[in-house]
Amino acid sequence: MPVAFRLTYPLFFMCKVKTIELQQTLPEVFAGCDGVVSDVWHKHVAFSKGQTCLIEAASGTGKSSLCSFVYGYRKDYQGIISFDGENIRSLSAGQWVEIRKRSLSILFQELRLFEELTAWENVQIKNNLTGFCDKKRIIRWFEELGIADKREEKVGRMSFGQQQRVAFVRALCQPFDFILLDEPVSHLDDGNAVIMSRILAEETGRQGAGVIVTSIGKHLLMDYDRVMRL
Repeated sequence: MPVAFRLTYPLFFMCKVKTIELQQTLPEVFAGCDGVVSDVWHKHVAFSKGQTCLIEAASGTGKSSLCSFVYGYRKDYQGIISFDGENIRSLSAGQWVEIRKRSLSILFQELRLFEELTAWENVQIKNNLTGFCDKKRIIRWFEELGIADKREEKVGRMSFGQQQRVAFVRALCQPFDFILLDEPVSHLDDGNAVIMSRILAEETGRQGAGVIVTSIGKHLLMDYDRVMRL
């Protein structure tokens, strides 16, 4: 490898994300709106690795937008979002690939599974990229979440609650410093919600990761360090 390349190799490829900061951040769609009352929007907020945060929100207040902004999926916001002081708008496509592969995981509200593929194939797409989990661990998660008999079922034939559990397992198939979960238990019964909470607590504890959960009512039963209103 040429010396010049080594010297300019992006730091985000070599380090972990310890802090996510929002500085006066606001969705552009809310610009000019009077009376925006929030613990997050138009504030200076920092989320630290190792902490667990619940963001409660009414529908339409921007919780899914917040997750998409932090994940770099959308950029239609005002203000600054930074990882360890680095404005995420300056990150290259290559840096985002590494961050999403090694530092930041997400469970989208709409899940974003491939309906024509089986539950197992959806999970393996992620795990083949990261090589993070062995087969036994993934099978154990399927069993604990009550979807072991759905491994070879096409996702499009599964209920939304079953799909949520598949997407959750997929989100765990990578190393992460932070995991974002947007309404992860909206379609789960209380029993499966408790199981998901336990598995998440085990995995985040093992990795020392930060957790950001959004909810419009029902939420994961975690020992939250902070509860905020969006």
